[in-house]
Amino acid sequence: MLISQAAINLTANILSAVLGLGSVFVFTRLFAPRDYGAYLLGIGFASVVSVFLVGWFRNLIISEHARDDGEDVRGLVLQGFLLVCLTAPLSIVLGIALGLNVAVAAASVALAMAIGLFEMTQDFLRARLQAGHALKSTVIRAAAMLVIGIMLAMIDADGTALLIAATLACLLAVGMQLRLVWKDTAFLSVDKARLIKVAKLGLPLTVSLTLLAISNVIDRFMIANLVGTGDAGKYVSGLDLVRQTLMMPAFSLAAAFVPIAVQIYAKHGREAVRHHLRDCVELLLAVSLPACLGFAVIASHIANIVLGTDFRDLAAAVMPIIAIAVLFQILTQQYLHASFLLAGRNSFYLINTAAIIVANLIMAYLFVSWYGAIGASWARLGADIVGVLSAWLLTRRSFAMPFPAARLARVTAASLVMALLVAAIDRHLRVSDVMACVILIPVGLLSYAALCWTFDIARMRYRLHRGWTLLRGRLARGGSAALRKM
Repeated sequence: MLISQAAINLTANILSAVLGLGSVFVFTRLFAPRDYGAYLLGIGFASVVSVFLVGWFRNLIISEHARDDGEDVRGLVLQGFLLVCLTAPLSIVLGIALGLNVAVAAASVALAMAIGLFEMTQDFLRARLQAGHALKSTVIRAAAMLVIGIMLAMIDADGTALLIAATLACLLAVGMQLRLVWKDTAFLSVDKARLIKVAKLGLPLTVSLTLLAISNVIDRFMIANLVGTGDAGKYVSGLDLVRQTLMMPAFSLAAAFVPIAVQIYAKHGREAVRHHLRDCVELLLAVSLPACLGFAVIASHIANIVLGTDFRDLAAAVMPIIAIAVLFQILTQQYLHASFLLAGRNSFYLINTAAIIVANLIMAYLFVSWYGAIGASWARLGADIVGVLSAWLLTRRSFAMPFPAARLARVTAASLVMALLVAAIDRHLRVSDVMACVILIPVGLLSYAALCWTFDIARMRYRLHRGWTLLRGRLARGGSAALRKM
């Protein structure tokens, strides 16, 4: 079940990332760095507001809805979400105070509400393990963003236009799943006591997730205020390119194994879920570590292919650093945070996030002041290292997350060998950026696959054998059915 759910989630995120890369390719050529930077600042602000809007309910959806115990929490979640949306005017005022103009601030808050509704819809689908429907929504949103964004850019190449396009794309994706997720939702009766209880339980997680979202956008606002919106646009275009590419496999795996871990813990207890988590962390690192190292090695080629001319130099300089930072962020958010969910220690999200945001604020201010936009990438790396260390210490006091040392050492060794091989070949290539990627990416994939087979990483031999057996069985049944019809 883990592999099938993760495969569907990964497919959704791959398709979304491809369309997202298409958007970056197009928009960094249609928009000037200053205008695109205004859009990226708006997106960053919207991400913070949207986390605040839905953070109260995410654990409720994942834990109670995933248990499939018959309780319908949809009406409660929707009521709470609408109540929290009443803070929208205050959010607009906050955006203006941070330096956004009125139009960008208002469009960002509208986008935040649309993102919140989209994410809640996706959470319900994932909690039911309906990954196929979540895939559909993800792809629809990404495709709609590209198409609507181009249409609006032809009218006015301004950051506000892109924010409006993103809002419409989210609403369209939600509309496609409206009947499946929200049909027959009991909404009219308001259970004030239950809403207050949910608010109290969700407060630590909401505050911590909101602070974490703030930490993720500190660097772009710091650059915008200390250096300029144009440099912020160049920096964030590289940052988002790295994150969109590298976070998608980790998010896909976590979206599959966390709900399954909740079910296993509820039905079979601590030791069963620890066995499950050992497989999960090995698989998570086996996918994320080589991806991060490989991306860091060929970052300059990717920047030259995807980004517009005005964005390339700065983005290429920060992307390798960000790629390594993403690995620590994955370990914290996609693995260690599951400990707090399993133990019901929501306050630990807050403690961990506070450590990250303090580290990021201090380092971002100092490094951006000293080194400009490139300094922000080093600050992000330092903050993410602080994040993973503090999260690991907190798991010692909640639910101890397993780290199978021998298995993870094999993953690390295979990933380093692959990265060194790709870097050595890259030094001797005298070809275009496109051709370099055509050569280096298959070399990295094939060499790492061979090492995974050699070291039997993530039980690769067993999984491939089982997959081949299932495929042969299906082909045999299909052939038998065809013969019977004849």
